[in-house]
Amino acid sequence: MGVLYYGPAASPIRIDDRALAHLKVVILGKLRRNESFSVSWHHHPDEPPGRSTIWLHPAIPLRFVFDDVEPPELNRAWLEELAVSAHALGGLTLVDEDVDASDDH
Repeated sequence: MGVLYYGPAASPIRIDDRALAHLKVVILGKLRRNESFSVSWHHHPDEPPGRSTIWLHPAIPLRFVFDDVEPPELNRAWLEELAVSAHALGGLTLVDEDVDASDDH
């Protein structure tokens, strides 16, 4: 289980390592272009039910922490789906990986 820290005094945001690896690629691509946007996700099953959204800005500290030592192979179709949502009005929404479209990994 990976953790995303956002902001100087941020609470840890727990996200599966594989999903976090895909989010990292999309998020860093947008921040490299100096773009601000929102990211939304459903809470981890061990947390109270619900969903959260954060506003990402290039000037705010961001840290990705992974449990796995080796990065996973990335699913190009999932990356593209996440990137498209990142450009949408509602911002990047973490959706589950479509296993049928994961032939790339």
